[in-house]
Amino acid sequence: MSRVRGNKIELPLAWQTGTDRPASRPMDRTVLVVTYMLTLIGLIIMFSASGVMAETRYGDATFFLKRQSLWLLLGLLVLHWVAQRDYTMWQTLAPYGLVLTFALLVLVLIPVLGTQVNGARRWLRVAGFSVQPGEIAKLTIVLYLASFLVRKEQDLLTFSRGVLAPMAVVGTFAGLLLLEPDMGTAVVLTLLLFGLLFLGGARLPHLLGMGMVLLAVAYALIMQSDYRRRRMLNFIDPWQDPTDAGFQLTQSFVALGNGGIFGVGLGEGRQKLFFLPEAHADFVLALVGEELGFLGTGLLIGLFAILIVKGFRIAGRAPDAFGRHLAGGVTLLVGIQVLINMSVVSGLLPTKGLTLPFVSYGGSSLIVSLMAIGILLSISRAGPADQPLSSFGMG
Repeated sequence: MSRVRGNKIELPLAWQTGTDRPASRPMDRTVLVVTYMLTLIGLIIMFSASGVMAETRYGDATFFLKRQSLWLLLGLLVLHWVAQRDYTMWQTLAPYGLVLTFALLVLVLIPVLGTQVNGARRWLRVAGFSVQPGEIAKLTIVLYLASFLVRKEQDLLTFSRGVLAPMAVVGTFAGLLLLEPDMGTAVVLTLLLFGLLFLGGARLPHLLGMGMVLLAVAYALIMQSDYRRRRMLNFIDPWQDPTDAGFQLTQSFVALGNGGIFGVGLGEGRQKLFFLPEAHADFVLALVGEELGFLGTGLLIGLFAILIVKGFRIAGRAPDAFGRHLAGGVTLLVGIQVLINMSVVSGLLPTKGLTLPFVSYGGSSLIVSLMAIGILLSISRAGPADQPLSSFGMG
């Protein structure tokens, strides 16, 4: 039976009945409440952003709302199921997940199987719904890296034994993503690699050297592709071509500027009226800024900040190395995507095509994000209640 104690929710753990694994801490209530708040805000603002477009395209203003609500219901079921499982099972499942995700990334590149939208082949059609293997790859890489860091902890100071292997795995996945093309997700996987290796204790000179090489590769990829080069030039000066290459970013600026302090009111935004592309997906934050203003945007940023801080605190209190690396990886996964999406919308980074976790439209992104939070909650429930913070140094 569940109980409420202070600001924590206590639920019976799956491993309490079948193993001797300690589990005296309750599930972190703050993480759960913040996640629910983010998904609720996302559902409301996504409906506001997509209603007019859905009515025009499909004759049903609630078309995207109904689909996103279905994904959200499924995602919350996944979250609570995962939260009640022993998180150490993911260490065993990580290699199988790696193979399965690799197969999906290959299948999506096959023309008869992968669905192409706006020149990118990133989706597989399953029972009338689109599944994006790139979203699955993000969590799969977190599981793999957490497992690797536990097994190779003593080798991390050596480049050939501790850094080269995960670099090769992540590089293979990133290469498949670039073929779609999906450079945004490839960047996320690369940043996860660097972040987790750094937290795991890899030598800084190794990471810096690897970073310089990857920057050179990224520069070459940008310069050899016309559309990537245009994106970069557009990022530097979007107003030089505000009706074509710079249209999306300049319209995002207009939306953010229109909102002011308090916003124009929920549902009253104008940029969603076919001015701002992807207003319900990648650029949903711009609509938040227009309709809810600086205060609404600040609230959203504050919720993400709470979630990220709590995630690292959970990592610091994890009872074992795998839990510590896994919680740190999940937190980095959410934090990296939030940082990139917000930077893109505000013009601090070139357009990447990344969703805002829990808020943007997209079933694959939502379910993977909620599953990641379920893993974080599972870790928060493990270990003795009075266990001090560990080497992550969170206070």
